[in-house]
Amino acid sequence: MRAALLMTISDFPARSSLSGWSGQGYYACPTCNVDTPSMRITSKTCYVGHRSWLPIDHVLRKNKKFNGRIEKSTPPKRKSTQDILEQLRNVPTRAPGKHEDYGGKKRKRKRRPHESNWTKKSIFWELPYWSSLSLRHNLDVMHIEKNVCESLLGTILSIDRKSKDTDKARLDMANLGVREELHLFKDGDQLMKPHAAYTLSPIDCTKFCEFLKHVRFPDGFASNLGKNVIGGNSKISGLKSHDCHVIMQRLLPIGIRPFMKKEIVDAITELCNFFQLICSRKLKVSDLKHAQKDIVVILCKLETIFPPAFFDIMVHAVMHLPEEAIRGGPVHLRWMYAIERFLGSLKKYVRNRAHPEGSIAEAYIANEALTFCSMYLSDIETRFNRLERNWIDSDVHNAGSLSIFQSRCRPIGKMSPITLDYNMRNKAEWYILQNCSEVQRYIDEHKEMISQRNAIGSLDEVQLREFPIWFQRKMFELQECSTLEVNKQLVYLDFRSSPTFKSYPGCIVNGVKFLTQRRDMNRSTQNSGVSVRGSDDQVFYGQLEDIYELSYGGNNSIVLFKCKWYNTSLDRRGQRRGIKEYKNKMSICIKDVWYENEPFILASQAEQVFYVEDLYNGPQWRVIEHFGHRHIWDLPPNQEDDMCVVQDVKSSGVELIVELPNLDSMLCNESSVSPNVVSSDVRVLYEKMQDGSLNNEEDEAPDDYNEESESESLSCGSGDDADDGNNYDDDDESLTYISSDDDSI
Repeated sequence: MRAALLMTISDFPARSSLSGWSGQGYYACPTCNVDTPSMRITSKTCYVGHRSWLPIDHVLRKNKKFNGRIEKSTPPKRKSTQDILEQLRNVPTRAPGKHEDYGGKKRKRKRRPHESNWTKKSIFWELPYWSSLSLRHNLDVMHIEKNVCESLLGTILSIDRKSKDTDKARLDMANLGVREELHLFKDGDQLMKPHAAYTLSPIDCTKFCEFLKHVRFPDGFASNLGKNVIGGNSKISGLKSHDCHVIMQRLLPIGIRPFMKKEIVDAITELCNFFQLICSRKLKVSDLKHAQKDIVVILCKLETIFPPAFFDIMVHAVMHLPEEAIRGGPVHLRWMYAIERFLGSLKKYVRNRAHPEGSIAEAYIANEALTFCSMYLSDIETRFNRLERNWIDSDVHNAGSLSIFQSRCRPIGKMSPITLDYNMRNKAEWYILQNCSEVQRYIDEHKEMISQRNAIGSLDEVQLREFPIWFQRKMFELQECSTLEVNKQLVYLDFRSSPTFKSYPGCIVNGVKFLTQRRDMNRSTQNSGVSVRGSDDQVFYGQLEDIYELSYGGNNSIVLFKCKWYNTSLDRRGQRRGIKEYKNKMSICIKDVWYENEPFILASQAEQVFYVEDLYNGPQWRVIEHFGHRHIWDLPPNQEDDMCVVQDVKSSGVELIVELPNLDSMLCNESSVSPNVVSSDVRVLYEKMQDGSLNNEEDEAPDDYNEESESESLSCGSGDDADDGNNYDDDDESLTYISSDDDSI
């Protein structure tokens, strides 16, 4: 057996140990290498200056409202393999840890200028094929998205120790001479901090947290975020990586829209849409190239909104995610969710905390032995034959019969017999006949017949009244003539269904759980949202009200969903009523309903959606959220004799739309919130800055960076991603990979 190392998957600090490139200091970005755009501010290093990636004639380059100057620099070039190896020749070999050459002590060392940001030469360079790889060390999207989300939430909600809008950040703005309306000012004997437009007031913070607390997701989609809302519904704490994933891509643009200026909401929403695009299960190279240009504009817009302290190395790393997706494919194959789950299971093996490694080894061996034995125990429930949570039979029900009788659904809950009125029963059975492909030829024949005799009323109304009786006579005539063209299964539809329907509170269709609105009302999850695509590709949205099972002869049955459909009809201008769109988010009015006389759909036709309260448009509006399901793949139909592989024409994520900012409106900081009092230690720094006695030596980047590194284990990053002809093919536009889900991790 042989193995090859294609790439490493790790978080940002571990990447430093694997690659040897430190992720700290002025050159922290492993892709930009020594050309990392960085700047020293109070007590930290920030990574701003993303205007250098804009086209040389871009309008934002000439605007001085970013940092007081015009941007003329060119973007950094990605280092090739030869450049990386040339840098590594200057890195001496050092014994790691507490080596005896150091007297058994771990000592600090000074990094020489020609060493750049390298701490060592990685052992992976000894592999003969390592230099030919185009992507060696991945930027982990999971941790990047989590850190960016925490920075946004901490700053917007002014969370202690999480907010980037600190008192020192305001001093940095004063030192740079930007955003004068946010500078600290004296009010008598007190130093005051103005309220910024990118932070919410205490009342708005409470409303935003209450919004997160009451969001309900479908079964298995995400955790209950209400458990993370603390401090009297005004703070958020204890978010996991997947919680940040859901908030960033689904909830943050909706929650902040009524409380912030449009320009700020637009920039944050575009960043959230970027993450939703980059995390898609299917990606197109053309979309990623477009996203490469758009993320530059998004980061430039964020630079005009947030203080420089907001832009740590994680925010800057977002710049390089599209390029890595082009080289390595969709991120669900390269992020750390699966690895973190496996590490979590290993932690559970530890019984003796004095010997964790031995505990993990013993438990792992026992697990392997049980796994091997369970393969031969067919009569015992194991993890190989255990039914899934939303299981359905592997075989299609009533295979070989009419298409309308073939289904993959399982009603759940207590069955209640119900008898519908004559009119509603006729409509249910008429819908079944309309959606049976074997009956369609007879429907067309009957429609042509009644159109020739000029029947009174519309054709649909006449067919609803007359077709069942005509169809029954037609089947009787064909049986009397012993015609071979008649399908014997059509006789079951001819005799109609049982007059008593079976009603259920829930149903599992193709592994997706649906619940009626009554059953769903008092639960912490939401499984009653449905959508269906009509014959003209118009999508209908509604709520599931009842689930009926109709019994036919031959032990056949059909499951119908009775739904309440929201009105999305077209008005005189050709626009859909009850629909408002904003940045790929669609809101629907739940006040108006339609198709009250045609509420039925087949269970197999339903697609699940969930609704989120729209704080911006009012209590009668809901934001529609489409999502994927675990273990369900949306494969396009393909003929068996078709040897061509079907390729998607676009990515499965949202369309990224980025607009140029209105800087005058964006920089306007109008707020009715009173300023806060600044702490005493920052007041001392403020007075020194006013007197000109503040020591700024450490705030200036030296020409030859020579920062001391305390430990190689604390350094981060990789700078050896080569660009030497081993790149993607520009002509190959498709990067289609099949994944379990976009959101359900």
